[in-house]
Amino acid sequence: MRFPVEVRFRTLALAAKVSVYDAGGALRYFVRQKLFKLKEDVTVYADEGETTPVAHIRADRVLDFSAHYHVTTPAGAPIGAVRRRGRASLWRATYEVVRADGTLAYTLREANPWVKVADGLFQQIPIVGLLSGYVLHPRYVLHRAGDDAPALHVRKEAALFEASYVLSDPDGLGGDEELVLFATLMALVLERTRG
Repeated sequence: MRFPVEVRFRTLALAAKVSVYDAGGALRYFVRQKLFKLKEDVTVYADEGETTPVAHIRADRVLDFSAHYHVTTPAGAPIGAVRRRGRASLWRATYEVVRADGTLAYTLREANPWVKVADGLFQQIPIVGLLSGYVLHPRYVLHRAGDDAPALHVRKEAALFEASYVLSDPDGLGGDEELVLFATLMALVLERTRG
């Protein structure tokens, strides 16, 4: 896949509808999150018609703050997992990306947790709070396990009627590109209401 990658959320929909576009503007993935699910179960499709599944992302438990989300092929073969760091995510959203063999590959962290605080305060202002998604822009940085050098940057773009994130500057993702993309997509689905 060519970078930068753009991830667009339709914010006027009740359930999350996510489209992933590559650098050429071609649709690569489409996700529609189901409403009223106690246990997250997301299917990633290759098209908006939802005819060709590419991957499944399933939570291992019901409504848990530190759940593990297992990423598999449509046939059920493991690709890897993303797990939310429970208490660590209270201040700064933190996710760990794990390969299929169980080894920690990457960590995705919120770059500035003060954006979350400012967003919470800004949203409390009547009418003006509706513009928080246009003013506040959370950023996330993906690091390789045991390395402080960023492997991928995720930043929110200013938008009123949709949320748009750009994944850029991939540095040596190699064979983990698909796993990183699905893990980042799941983290953004979980964090989409902020900023």
